[in-house]
Amino acid sequence: MKAAVFIEPGQVRIEDREAPQVTAPSDAIIKVVRASVCGSDLWFYRGIAKRSGGDTVGHEAIGIVTEVGADVTTLTPGDFVIVPFTHGCGHCAACLAGYDANCSNANFGRNAGYQAEYVRAPNADGALIKIPGTPSDYSEDLLKSFVTLADVMATGYHAAVSADVRPGATAVVFGDGAVGLCGVISAKLRGAERIIIMSRHEDRQRLAREFGATDVVAERGDEAVARVLELTNGVGADATLECVGTAQSTETAFAVARAGSMIGRVGVPQSRDLDVNALFWRNVGLKGGPANVTTYVRQILLEKVLDGSINPGRVFTGEYELDAIQDAYAAMVERRVIKSLVRVADR
Repeated sequence: MKAAVFIEPGQVRIEDREAPQVTAPSDAIIKVVRASVCGSDLWFYRGIAKRSGGDTVGHEAIGIVTEVGADVTTLTPGDFVIVPFTHGCGHCAACLAGYDANCSNANFGRNAGYQAEYVRAPNADGALIKIPGTPSDYSEDLLKSFVTLADVMATGYHAAVSADVRPGATAVVFGDGAVGLCGVISAKLRGAERIIIMSRHEDRQRLAREFGATDVVAERGDEAVARVLELTNGVGADATLECVGTAQSTETAFAVARAGSMIGRVGVPQSRDLDVNALFWRNVGLKGGPANVTTYVRQILLEKVLDGSINPGRVFTGEYELDAIQDAYAAMVERRVIKSLVRVADR
């Protein structure tokens, strides 16, 4: 099969790899229909995060089940599914509490290789989310939104849940990539009255406003803190969504959170040297981590996409065939697109 492979910083390419096989009774094999490039993929593509040359890449996809292991009972070949980056078993203590991202029977080392023609999905019953019907039943726009449910929409929602966004709240969203924009959708979905997004890019600002942002702050650092405090009459944010992961973004998020509020942190951390002790003196809470994709999608997000309440697929502003995977990555790094959709198979 064709699969996207990381070669070195700045280079990914398509190689011929062995198609995956069922290796455990809880596995399913998925024929990928659509995949995508995630902002977190860009950390290794840029050379900021370490990645071994020759690794297959990608962790967001939708597709068709082609084979299941002997223990899989809820899925059959032909089912249309979302393939999350999490692989929760559905029955351990973490999964039962709704934290499938922290499943004790999953291994994050396996959440790669989705930018390919086929992928193996461990813990298929617990992790995969069935979509009614087949891909041909849906518009391309809906297929795009389904792809976001494999990661970025659920991650934006996790930021909002972790930040304890409540009806009438003022929320501040750090990050204008796909996760940050989905954070705007999520803050609005949870009832925020005012949503301030930190963004310096007009195309992303425009989409953020269409998703529900009421204010845009383009400043950074101390100037950003001053601007947010000005907009909130010196109070700060009732809920702060940190969707970037850099030291500057996280430190600024710490500074704009009002006393007694929560920060939802979902940006993959890029620094070990943050002073969280400063939060103690203002009774500010810090929560977050990898999103509980299956939990959120099954409980609320798939329904909201299907009934048209939300349309997160709009974060895809570039589409590429699998053979053009290098350009799909480069376009995001060069900010020619917000997020790259990868078309793998016909509907």
